[in-house]
Amino acid sequence: MAVQQFKAESKKLLDLMIHSIYTHKEIFLRELISNASDALDKLYFKSLTDTSISLKKEDYKIHLSIDKDLRTITISDNGIGMTEQELENNLGTIAKSGSLDFKKENTGDDIDIIGQFGVGFYSAFMVASHVTVITRPYGSEQAYKWESSGAEGYTITPCQKDSFGTDIILVVKENADEENYDEFLDQYRLVSIVKKYSDYIRYPITMYQEHSRKKEGSEDEYETYTELETLNSMIPLWKRDKKDVSDEEYNNFYKEKFMDFSDPARIISSKTEGSATYNALLFVPGRAPFNYYTRDYEKGLQLYASGVLIMDKCADLLPDYFSFVKGLVDSQDLSLNISREMLQHDNQLKLIRTTLERKIKNELLSMLRNDREKYDEFFKNFGLQLKAGCYEGYGINKDNLKDLLLFHSAKQNKLVTLAEYAESMPKTETTEQKYIYYAAGSSVEQLSKLPATERVLDKGYDILYLTDDIDEFALQVLREYDGKEFRNISSGEDLGLETEQEKEEAKAQNEQNKDLFAAMKSALGDKVSEVRLSTRLKNHPVCITSEGALSIEMEKVLNSMPNAEKVQSKKILEVNGTHPIFEVLQTLEKDGKTEKLGDYANVLYNQALLIEGLPVEDPVAYAQAICSIMAEKA
Repeated sequence: MAVQQFKAESKKLLDLMIHSIYTHKEIFLRELISNASDALDKLYFKSLTDTSISLKKEDYKIHLSIDKDLRTITISDNGIGMTEQELENNLGTIAKSGSLDFKKENTGDDIDIIGQFGVGFYSAFMVASHVTVITRPYGSEQAYKWESSGAEGYTITPCQKDSFGTDIILVVKENADEENYDEFLDQYRLVSIVKKYSDYIRYPITMYQEHSRKKEGSEDEYETYTELETLNSMIPLWKRDKKDVSDEEYNNFYKEKFMDFSDPARIISSKTEGSATYNALLFVPGRAPFNYYTRDYEKGLQLYASGVLIMDKCADLLPDYFSFVKGLVDSQDLSLNISREMLQHDNQLKLIRTTLERKIKNELLSMLRNDREKYDEFFKNFGLQLKAGCYEGYGINKDNLKDLLLFHSAKQNKLVTLAEYAESMPKTETTEQKYIYYAAGSSVEQLSKLPATERVLDKGYDILYLTDDIDEFALQVLREYDGKEFRNISSGEDLGLETEQEKEEAKAQNEQNKDLFAAMKSALGDKVSEVRLSTRLKNHPVCITSEGALSIEMEKVLNSMPNAEKVQSKKILEVNGTHPIFEVLQTLEKDGKTEKLGDYANVLYNQALLIEGLPVEDPVAYAQAICSIMAEKA
C-alpha cells in the first residue's frame, strides 16, 4: 500500500513536536499509557449501557513488554480499539484528538478521559525510529495496522489480531552521540518511569520482570526467572477517604514521595468541587531541607491530571511564603498546554492557588492553637519565610500572615504571637500601654542588656526581642497590631513612658544644659545629629538612639549585605541626667575644659556603640581616650 502523507501539517511540525514540545524523552511512555487508559475508559463507559460487553472492571489492563534483541517496546491494552477511519482521523492527522471528541460527546461522573490534544502519541518518535499500531475495535473481527517512520508519512493495512484492543510497538533508536536510547530497553528504567508518571492510572499496568534467585538445594548457584507484576498502585492515597488512611500511611507516603527521613509536622488533605474540582494532599515538613534558604531550593507542588503526573514542581500553586509546603494536586479539569507538561495561566489555576493558601493558613492556625509545641518547632524551621512574606511586596500579604508570626517575649522568655502580646498588656484605670515595644539585635542576651530595656520592663511593659535580620523590616511594614503602633525602644521617638510633668522637667533640663550638649555635639561632629538628656535610661550613663525610618539595627543589616551601598542611620547620643557621670560632664563644661569634655564625649559615644553591637570607628583613639582619663584619675 502506498505511503500516505500526514494531513494536517508538514515535516516541520512533526519535528517541532518531537524536538521542542516535550522536555524529557521519558514522557513518551506516560503519553502512550495515558492513551491506553483512555481506550479502556471508553470501553468501560460503553459497557455501562451495552449489556453485551461482559468484561468486569478488573479485567481491563495495560501490558508492557520489552524485546532487547529486536529493540522493541510494546504497549498493549484491551480497550475499545480503533476502526480504519478512526486510525485515519486520530493518527493520520496531527493534533486530532479522539479523546477530546469523546469527552465533549459524553459527560458524567463515571468517565474521565485524560487525553485532550492528540499529539501525545507522536512523542513515541522521540525514542522510536519506527512505530507500529495494531488495533481491533470492540465488536469487529477486522484489525488494522498503522505504520510510520516519522514525517515521511504512514500506511494503514488490514491485519489479523486475536482480540480487541490496541498494541503499540516501538522500534527504539540506536544510540547516537550523547543520546542513550538503550536505557528505555531496561526493565528497571521503564518501571521507574511508570512509577513516576503513571502510578495512579486506575487500571493495572503489568510487565514480566526478570529476577534472580538461589537454585533450590544449591549453596551458591543462582537462576533467572520471570514473573508477571503490576507496576502501578492504581488507587491514589489522596482519593481515599481520610478516615480510611492511617497517619502511618500518610507519613510513609510523604517520606517515600518527597525524600525525607522525618515525619511531616502537618498533613493537609483536601477535596474541592465546583468551579475548580481537585484533590490535594499537602504536607508541612517536620524540618527545613538543608538547602531551603538558598537559591537552589525549588518550590512547587506535584501536579496530576486525573492521576497522571503533569509537573513535578508547579510553583504557581504556592505563594513564596508557603514554599515549604510539599505535596500534590490532582485535578480533572485543568487547562494544559499542548504538551500537557505545563499549565495555561487561567482562572482555574488562580482558584486552586487561592483555596490552597486559605487551607494552609487555617491548618497552621489550628496547629498554633491546638499543638503549640509542634507549632513552635515549625516556626523555628520556617518562621523566617513567613516574616519575609509579610515584608514582601510592601506588605501586600501582611494581613494574611500577621497572626502566624512569633517573637521572643522579654517578660515570658518564650515565643509569643502578636495577639498574645496584646492580650498580656497591662490595663488599669490610670495606666494604658500606648505601644507594642520591641528591640532589634543579634541575640536575646544582647537585647536584654540594652540601656533602654531596663526602663520599659520596670514600667511593667513587655518587649519583643527581634533577633532575625528580617524582623524589624516586617514590623515596619505591619506598622501596628490591634490598634497599637510598634515602637523601637532604641528609636528617638517618644516611648510614652513619662508623665507630662516628667516631660516638662526633661525639657527644662535640656534647656539648662544646652551649652554642655552643644559642646559634646561639637566634639563628636557628624557622628551624631544631636546630644540630649534621656528620659529612657535608669542606671546606664548613655545610649544611642536613632531618628527616622532607618534604625541602628537596620543599618547593620543593610550594610552587611554583599555589594550593598552603605547607609547610615541618624544617631542621637542620650545622656542619663541622674547618673554620676552627668555631674562630671557638667563640671568639665563649667570649668571650660573643652578638650577633656571632648574625650569624655567620645568615650561615652563609643561605649554606646559597643552596647548596640556596632563597631567602634577608631579603636586606637578610643583606647587612648580611656587611658588619658584613667591617668588623670590616678
